[in-house]
Amino acid sequence: FSNLLGTVYTGANVLFTPDGNSVLSPVGNRVSMFDLVNNTSCTLPFEMRKNIDQMALSPNGTLLVTIDKDGRALLINLSRRVVLHNMNFKGRARAIKFSPDGKYFAITNEKNVNIWKAPGHTREFAPFVLYFTAVGHHDAVTNVNWSPDSKYFITSSKDMTCRIYTVDRSIPDFVSSTLSGHRDYIINAWFSSDMKNIYSVSRDGSLFQWKNSTYAAMHEDSDTEMVELDEDGNEVVRVDKVKWRIQKKNYFNSVSVKVTEAQFFAASNLVVVGFANGVFGIYEVPNFTTIHTLSISQKKIDTVAINATGEWLAFGSAALGQLLVWEWQSETYVLKQQGHYYDINSVSYSSDGQSLATGGDDGKVKVWNTASGFCFVTFSEHSSGVKAVEFAKQGQVLFSASMDGTVRAFDLVRYRNFRTFTSPNPVQFTSLAVDPSGEIVCAGTMDTFEIFVWSVQTGKLLDILAGHTGPISSLAFSPTGMILVSGSWDHSARTWDIFGRSKSIETLVHQSEVLAVAFKPDGKEIAAATLDGQITFWDIEEATIISTVEGRKDIMGGRKQDDRTSADNAASGKCFNSICYTADGSSLIGSGTSKYICIYDVTSSFLIKKFQISKNLSLDGTQEMLNSKYMTEFGSLEELEDEGSDREERIDLSLPGTRSGDMSVRATRPEAKSMAVRFSPTGRSWAASTTDGLMIYSLDEDILFDPFDLEIDITPETVLEALADKEYLKSLCMAFRLNEKPLLHTVFESIPPESVDLVARSMPEKYLFKLLSFVGMHMETSPHIEFHLMWVTSIMTAHGRYLRDHRGQFQPVFRALHKGVNRVRDDIATLCDSNQYTLKYLLTQQTIAARKEATMEE
Repeated sequence: FSNLLGTVYTGANVLFTPDGNSVLSPVGNRVSMFDLVNNTSCTLPFEMRKNIDQMALSPNGTLLVTIDKDGRALLINLSRRVVLHNMNFKGRARAIKFSPDGKYFAITNEKNVNIWKAPGHTREFAPFVLYFTAVGHHDAVTNVNWSPDSKYFITSSKDMTCRIYTVDRSIPDFVSSTLSGHRDYIINAWFSSDMKNIYSVSRDGSLFQWKNSTYAAMHEDSDTEMVELDEDGNEVVRVDKVKWRIQKKNYFNSVSVKVTEAQFFAASNLVVVGFANGVFGIYEVPNFTTIHTLSISQKKIDTVAINATGEWLAFGSAALGQLLVWEWQSETYVLKQQGHYYDINSVSYSSDGQSLATGGDDGKVKVWNTASGFCFVTFSEHSSGVKAVEFAKQGQVLFSASMDGTVRAFDLVRYRNFRTFTSPNPVQFTSLAVDPSGEIVCAGTMDTFEIFVWSVQTGKLLDILAGHTGPISSLAFSPTGMILVSGSWDHSARTWDIFGRSKSIETLVHQSEVLAVAFKPDGKEIAAATLDGQITFWDIEEATIISTVEGRKDIMGGRKQDDRTSADNAASGKCFNSICYTADGSSLIGSGTSKYICIYDVTSSFLIKKFQISKNLSLDGTQEMLNSKYMTEFGSLEELEDEGSDREERIDLSLPGTRSGDMSVRATRPEAKSMAVRFSPTGRSWAASTTDGLMIYSLDEDILFDPFDLEIDITPETVLEALADKEYLKSLCMAFRLNEKPLLHTVFESIPPESVDLVARSMPEKYLFKLLSFVGMHMETSPHIEFHLMWVTSIMTAHGRYLRDHRGQFQPVFRALHKGVNRVRDDIATLCDSNQYTLKYLLTQQTIAARKEATMEE
């Protein structure tokens, strides 16, 4: 598994890494990491049992704790991407926070807060050790925050109070304080950086400032004693104690709009608040100055995060699957990504394998960069679900077919829709094929059972191919472009000679409905997948069956929540709805409405490998056996909603003027399935559009291990020692780690030319960028021309595939090298041109001298 595109945020909290350059976002039961400086994204290689509910990162950025909806947690080493420990907290956690010194972390558990000793600070057998439990709230705790000195923490709760606790047992007679005064449940509360103030935000839009002082000091009164009358009229003297009191009440004036999320940046005293209508505001406290408000979404903001410098704000909205990173000072987006709103129906690779196009039920066509994992263009011209997308084999053109009755062509250079193909009568298009030249586009319909053929150049309808008696499920052109094959629900696949005069049609009859067809890259064989779970291989010339694969037993699996029968006897999900040949035609990959994706060997018809796309128990159909303890006579207990029972969360505001909304709104469980699967033209990876998003599996190992990361003592002396011992590779890598120019220069020029090839071949891929940049810069000033050219050729030969696959990342280095090599070539050329006659004269002098010697000897 390599990466997960197509989904950027699904709920829970978003985190910034301590350096502030990367964002960690929960995607279902996985975690995606977006590097905002290098513009790349990757998905961490582990899965949780259910969707992630909370995450916390240790202050030094090495340990990540993720907790799912059931309270099961994983402890992860983020830099090595390894799961260190599993833990069950036995209850849903609403918040988890590491203390600033990294020694403890606080996790909420219903009305209580548990303080655990953080892993790595004590030599314990168990990674998590419970330190103590803070009790006192009467309702669920919503959030917890630490003081800057890590001695105290403040909790906010649904019982409309905040409480202050300490972890320092050396403080004598500490009594936990209760801060009450809010009229709705509290979203969050924080200490200021000097710990003299506390700020709390409640859901009704009020921000209170609390100060620890006496009543007299607050009101600038010198009297420290308060005289009150009791019921009998007697005077009672009360001592004015020091305690947390409300100094100021501020209101966001958001009538009927609730606050959903709030965060505080202590260094600049900024409060960032997200509202239920998609607006966020930045306020400066204690003066309560509005710095900035902006509407970023149509739905509520679920999470807010602030990076270490306070410049970037990250927002997540789960309803639309949006993730935004906003730089508030310059008012610009650092990152703006959104996945498909509903299922992804189709996927297609560009001819170089660098781009992926997806079409979804939301009518959008998105194009993703496979190297960075980001969507770089979205086309929303379609007014209904997009059923098929296809790249033209050459050129930057993308085609899409939709249920709205149009086939559209998009230009990926200018990002515009330059052609729209329609039929004489309104129809719904379900399949699409583009011939290899990119001149002809064909689309199959659902309701008239015809195939329409258009010219891309003119946009005119050239032909209508009739003959099928059922909806067209799939179309494919042969690699030569002479034959079109179509699969239909009328139990047949047909081959059409579109360009020939004879218009000969061959019907390939199957036992069941044909759901997908694919051409082998050599153009002599087609594969057809049918509803009974078979894949049939046909010879095109003879129209005979070569072999069949019984895939029913391979792809089936998974029992849904409401299934009355076991997984083996379930009726659905036992067929392939998408098939694709590998680039060399030796294997075939197939996916369907099940949790498995199968790869078969074409010649032997054997199953090579079976991938399970998700182990997420929040999805339907990932379990083979249901747990009988959840079953009652009224159905499964897992279908009951325990969360979201607040009336506000059920109100349906989709119709104007509705007050109450739909009181019977229920969340449905998505089903684990795969809609489309495609192999990359490079043959190194394949992509599947699944319920979780667009998954990419590749052969290239993503994480680059740096063996020199483990060395503590890298100093100029040790580098020169390694060089003296003729350990050239080690000394060069260590010099790159130190990054001191003179030292790097010395090491580089000390490597003998005969060792260059060996060092270049053994060079870890992590250092290629640095090495090539150094050679490019050094080439401009150094006289060693052949030495540099030897380095460049050795690196290109040894690491050619890696450099080609990551060419986006290495683009600036290639430009610098190209410039350097060209400059050297021009210098040598001009030198030779200017000295051409001098060289000729010297050479002729040599021959004349030789002749003279010869005559003298005679």
